[in-house]
Amino acid sequence: MKILVTGFDPFGGETTNPAIEAVNQLPSVIAGATIVKLEIPTVFDRCATVVREAIVRERPDVVLSIGQAGGRAALTPELVAINLSDGRIPDNAGQQPVDQPIQTAGETAYFTQLPVKAMVAAIRAAGLPSTVSTTAGTYVCNHIMYQVQYLRATEFTELRAGFMHIPFLPSQVTKRPNTPSLSLADDVRGITAAITAIVQQAE
Repeated sequence: MKILVTGFDPFGGETTNPAIEAVNQLPSVIAGATIVKLEIPTVFDRCATVVREAIVRERPDVVLSIGQAGGRAALTPELVAINLSDGRIPDNAGQQPVDQPIQTAGETAYFTQLPVKAMVAAIRAAGLPSTVSTTAGTYVCNHIMYQVQYLRATEFTELRAGFMHIPFLPSQVTKRPNTPSLSLADDVRGITAAITAIVQQAE
C-alpha cells in the first residue's frame, strides 16, 4: 500500500505550520505502507493542482491531508467536505473567496472513505486526544479535502481519501492565552497511529 500524506505551508502570518512539520517527520514506512510526503500551498485551487500531479505521479492507494486548526485541542479526522469556499482571511496568494462553489458540477458534499472512528480510537490508544469532526470549515483545508474527493469521483475511482486537523504547536500559542496546543512529537505519534488504523482497516 502507498499513502500520500500532504501538509500545508505556513499561512495567516505564522512562520510555521504543524501540518507540514509533522508530515515531514513521519516514518517512510508505517504498518507496512509506503509513505509519500508532500508539502502543498495554502492557496485555493493551486493546492489541488499540486495534489493531482502527485496522484498521477505516485498512484497512491490513499491520500491523507493534514491541516492546522488553531483552537482545537485534539487531532480531528474529518468526516465530510462541503462544496463551498469562504475565506475568513486571504490565502497565501491573496485570494479570499466569498460563498463560492468549489466545483460547479460537484456534489454538495463528499464523505471520506477513511475509517475515521477507527483512526480516533487508535489515536486515543496512543494516549492523545482525538474526536471525529463533522466540519472541516470553509477555508483551504475543506477546499483540498473536497477537491481530492472530486478527483476521486471523476478520475481516480479506486482512491480513498480524507483529511485530519491538528492543533497549534506550543510555540504558536505563547501569545494566545488559554489556547490549546500539542507538541510536534505528539502530532507525529497521532498521525502515525491514524495511518496504522487506515492500513489495518484495509487488510
